[in-house]
Amino acid sequence: MDEASPPVFISVGDNPVRVFGLDAKERACRLAANAGYRCVEAVSAGEAAVVANLAFASDPAWLRLVANRPASVLLLDGAPVLAHVPVGGSRTAVEQAMLGSGGSLAGLAPIDADTAEVTYDELRKRERPFVLPLAPDTADQVERAAYDASYKGVTDALTLYLWRKPAFYLTRWAAEAGITPNAITGIGALLCVLSFFYFWFGNYWLGILAGFIFMVLDTVDGKLARCTGTSSRLGNILDHGIDLIHPPFWYWAWAHGLAAVGRPLEPVYETMLLAAIVIGYVAQRVIEGIFIARFGMHIHVWRPIDSRFRLVTARRNPNMVILVVALLFGRPDTGLELVGAWTILSLIFHMVRLAQAEMRAWRGQSVVSWLQ
Repeated sequence: MDEASPPVFISVGDNPVRVFGLDAKERACRLAANAGYRCVEAVSAGEAAVVANLAFASDPAWLRLVANRPASVLLLDGAPVLAHVPVGGSRTAVEQAMLGSGGSLAGLAPIDADTAEVTYDELRKRERPFVLPLAPDTADQVERAAYDASYKGVTDALTLYLWRKPAFYLTRWAAEAGITPNAITGIGALLCVLSFFYFWFGNYWLGILAGFIFMVLDTVDGKLARCTGTSSRLGNILDHGIDLIHPPFWYWAWAHGLAAVGRPLEPVYETMLLAAIVIGYVAQRVIEGIFIARFGMHIHVWRPIDSRFRLVTARRNPNMVILVVALLFGRPDTGLELVGAWTILSLIFHMVRLAQAEMRAWRGQSVVSWLQ
């Protein structure tokens, strides 16, 4: 096999400790397969291999780093955790070193888990990926570290702070119960539709209850997929597709329900308000897509101000906070108007930021993320 071919993945040791309902070997293999590596029981001649020590649990970011660095070994306090044994290398010596029965790591470049530079570009955050011993007394710590590692660093305030902890317990329960991420997505989709009908008939508090449960499950399905190595293209399409499509329908239903609670809007004004919300929402999504296409990163990770604005920008979760606060004052109509105003202001912010990035590029200056 050509050295440029992806290495295969093989684990060493026997560790019965379960993490998110999976024993160490099964979970390690799932995470490797999810990252695009073939998990094998034996390595054929002419194949490079990433060898994993099952006495440790580590963030998949380390797997990608080691897999892209032939003849390297990830160390935690001097103990080998992951090693990339190139074609012709001594895998037996590495395995013996991992098992503590002699062996050698000679010829492998060390990567210190405490000091090596590695980033979470896909999760938009600056954190050091975890590496932890995996034992009965550290299983809870490993689960919490794996869950935190699956969390985006730049997102809205509700997701980042309010239901981060409850979603962890739901994720762990779902994993131990054998519930799949797609099943969680399906339950959430039903609640999303239920919220639409509650809003449509003016049953706002019931709609909010169903909607908030859906929003929590919308966090759980992705975390469950990452923590158990069960991410799939279909699941990704379903999850993000629902996220992308449903918010305008909720606002439409909210507007329709105003008549049932004695707060109807004048028809032309209602149409203009909904148009502002929907067009503003779509336009912001388009701007985000343009920014990614032009600069290879999400607009909300360009500068710290962009990341802070993502906490409150006019997406579903912050907008729901606005609607709930207005409902507490008995003015669901005013809540929808405030959502419209905040959508326009958020659109202006994003338009300005895109223009500023384009000006930097036009002047020959680099446009890079502050997370790098």
